[in-house]
Amino acid sequence: MRGERWAWVDVDLDAVRHNVRRLAEVAAPARLLAVVKADAYGHGAVPVAEAALEAGAHGLAVALVQEGIELRRAGIEAPILVLSEQPAEQVPDLVAHGLVATVYTIPYIDLLAESARGVDVTNVEVHLKIDTGMHRVGAQPGAAVELAGRLAARAPQLTVGGVFTHLSSADSPDSDETDRQLAIFDKVLEDLRRAGHSPELVHVANSAGTLAHPRARRDLVRTGIAMYGIAPDPALDQLCRDLRPAMSLRARVSLVKTVRAGDGVSYGLRHRFSEAARVATVPIGYADGVPRRLFGTGGEVLIRGRRRPIVGVVTMDQLMVEVDDDVSEGDVVTLFGVDEFGECIEANEWAARLGTIGYEIVCAVSARVPRRHSP
Repeated sequence: MRGERWAWVDVDLDAVRHNVRRLAEVAAPARLLAVVKADAYGHGAVPVAEAALEAGAHGLAVALVQEGIELRRAGIEAPILVLSEQPAEQVPDLVAHGLVATVYTIPYIDLLAESARGVDVTNVEVHLKIDTGMHRVGAQPGAAVELAGRLAARAPQLTVGGVFTHLSSADSPDSDETDRQLAIFDKVLEDLRRAGHSPELVHVANSAGTLAHPRARRDLVRTGIAMYGIAPDPALDQLCRDLRPAMSLRARVSLVKTVRAGDGVSYGLRHRFSEAARVATVPIGYADGVPRRLFGTGGEVLIRGRRRPIVGVVTMDQLMVEVDDDVSEGDVVTLFGVDEFGECIEANEWAARLGTIGYEIVCAVSARVPRRHSP
């Protein structure tokens, strides 16, 4: 098929490089692990990973074995940490592709060692994860020494390359939870050292931890959302002022028509016009990641450098926007991101309107929307 549909994502890889460099400066002397799980938060895993490494990232982090394999098949040789234990049947692939495993249970440690022996891999790097209070995954603090001992007993198949935890509340500056988690984690580190275990890399900070909690910037920081130019929380906007949004969601006006006074638009005719109006149809909808209820929360788009209101319910493949006579079919519509006039609607603005977070907005952009990556 020739050409592409009239909806696409522009991903500014130079913005990614800029953000990685800026975050690395903030975190120094800690090194940066670029989190590219979920297709790099919808931005495109391979090109984003390459851009991050070009900008000086030490390595990458993913959620799934399949995500790590995709990067390896693209020729990426940097360290790739899989952030949680994986299904048993996927462990041989994890080992064979040289991915760094996260461990927090004895059965998984034994499974990794057996898989390494089975495919004749002499050494698998593992990072031990400690649950210091988020209670998602990780070993209990009191089990750390036992697990480290089990890892040592599984040498040379396994090598402990790192120990880490995850912060639950780093994006809440007024919370004391981060200090509490760091205290628990430091006690675990001390217990490990007393038992003769000294992992090379210690890491704690996510994006919010990197920006707002200097004590969390150990040997590595794991930066995700900030690397894409999105503040982890509006409370941290000032700390993100030097970062640049990397994703812009765009479409083109497919039709412009006049709607009579009293008429409604879209399903349920939930928006009615008190007087005649010009309405543009834009061929993008909730199947592409534009939330259906955005219209009811004051959602807007940018056309020709001006904000225009979404009118009527967002449908599966299309939405409608009230416009003036200056808008024509074929005009570019920026739903969020930076337009050609330098105007911006941030992903976090959509998030605030919808009661969610910027992470969900960018990750929700459908795979059926083509990504265009700038150099």
